[in-house]
Amino acid sequence: MNMDDKRGTAADHQPRTEDREYEMFAHYRGNRTRENRNKIFQEYVYLAEILAKKYLNRGVDYQDLFQIASIGLINAIERFDIDRGFKFTSFATPTIIGEIKKYFRDKEWMIRVPRRIQKLSSKINDAKEALTQQLGRSPGIPELAEYLLVSEEELLEAMEAGGVYSPQSLDEPYSDDRDKGISLGDIIGTVDTNLEWVDNRDFIKRTISKLDANEFKVLKDRYFKGRTQSQIAKDLKVSQMTISRLEKRIIEKFRQELMTI
Repeated sequence: MNMDDKRGTAADHQPRTEDREYEMFAHYRGNRTRENRNKIFQEYVYLAEILAKKYLNRGVDYQDLFQIASIGLINAIERFDIDRGFKFTSFATPTIIGEIKKYFRDKEWMIRVPRRIQKLSSKINDAKEALTQQLGRSPGIPELAEYLLVSEEELLEAMEAGGVYSPQSLDEPYSDDRDKGISLGDIIGTVDTNLEWVDNRDFIKRTISKLDANEFKVLKDRYFKGRTQSQIAKDLKVSQMTISRLEKRIIEKFRQELMTI
C-alpha cells in the first residue's frame, strides 16, 4: 500500500488534497509562522476548552486550566505529522490531557516532602479502608502503623505531610451543614482594622489636646476644611509666614507625640 492509499484509508477515503485539515497543516509545514500557527490554534481551541472543563473542581481555576490546555494544544500543533494519516483531534486530545496531568503532578506537593513520606502518605487511605473492613471500625494510629510496617512517628509525619499534598481552597464551602453558603475563608480570622483606628484616634486626641487655640484653628482649617494659609492668616490678622510657622509647629508636635508611642 502506497502513502496515498494509507492517507485515504485513515481519512475515510477522502482525497487528502481536499481535506481542509490536511491543507492547513501542509501550509504550516512549509510556512511555520506564528500567524499560521494561531490560525490552526483558533480552529481547534474548542478542544482545550472542553478538556480544561473536565478537570474543574480540583482546586485550580478554569482560566489556569485553559492556559495549560492551550500549551498542550500548541505542542500538539508543533508535533503533528500530517503524513501519518491520523486526524489531528485524535493526536491532540491525549497530548493536551498529558499536559494537564503533568501540571497536577508538578503542583500536587506544594512544599518539598521526602519521597518515603510521599509514598507512605499515599498508602494511608487504602490502609484505613482495609482495616475498617477487617475491624468493623476506624483503626487507631498503632493499628495503622503496624499494618503499614512503620513506626507511629513515621505514620504521624506522613499524615501531617498529607495536609500539604492537596491544600483546601479558601473558596471551598465550609463542611458544617449548619453553615451552608459559608466558605473556609469566611471562618478564618483576619486583622481587625478597627483596632488600628482606635490607636490612631487616641494618638490624635492626645496631640490635639496639647495645641493652643491658634494651632487648633490652623489644624482644623488646613486639614479638615482645606483652606489655604492666606485665608487663615486673614482670619487671624497675621502674616502668611506666621501661619506657615504654626503649621510646622503642629507637625512637630505630632511627630514628638508619635515618638513616645
